[in-house]
Amino acid sequence: MTVTEIALTGLDGHPTSLADYSDRAVLVVNVASKCGLTPQYAALEQLARDYADRGLTVIGVPCNQFMSQEPGTAEEIQTFCSTTYDVTFPLLAKTEVNGPSRHPLYTELTKTADADGQAGDVQWNFEKFLIAPGGEVVNRFRPQTVPDAPEVIKAVEAVLPN
Repeated sequence: MTVTEIALTGLDGHPTSLADYSDRAVLVVNVASKCGLTPQYAALEQLARDYADRGLTVIGVPCNQFMSQEPGTAEEIQTFCSTTYDVTFPLLAKTEVNGPSRHPLYTELTKTADADGQAGDVQWNFEKFLIAPGGEVVNRFRPQTVPDAPEVIKAVEAVLPN
C-alpha cells in the first residue's frame, strides 16, 4: 500500500486521501495548538503559499498524543489555526501518530528514516514528512527542524513538479 491509497478524514469530517494530491509534492506535519513549536504554523503557511504554484501542498495533522497539546474540537482547531496563523492549508481530523491506534498513514510514514538514519515513532509535534508527486515518502524532518530550514527548502524544491 502506498500513502496515496490510505483513506483519510479532513478536519471538516469529509473523506479525503493523498491521492487528491498525487501530482503534487506534499509536506505532512503533525500539529498542535498548545506546543512550544506551535509558532511553526507561520512558517508552514508561508511555505505553502510560496510553493503552491510550483506544486506543493502542506497538510496539517492535529495530534493530541504529546502532553495533550491539541485538546480542541475540530471547530476549535480550525478557528485557532485560521485566526492565529491565517492557516489556509488543509487540516486532517485529529489523528494518532504513534502506538497501537496509530493511523495507517503514520504506519507508512514512520518507516521513513530521518537524516540520521532513524525511522520509527514520531518524536513530538511538528515532525515533517515530504512526499514526492506519485506518493513516495522521500524525506523526514524531526520536530526541531523548522519548515523554512535550508534542508527542508532544498528537499521541497528537489521534488516540486513545476
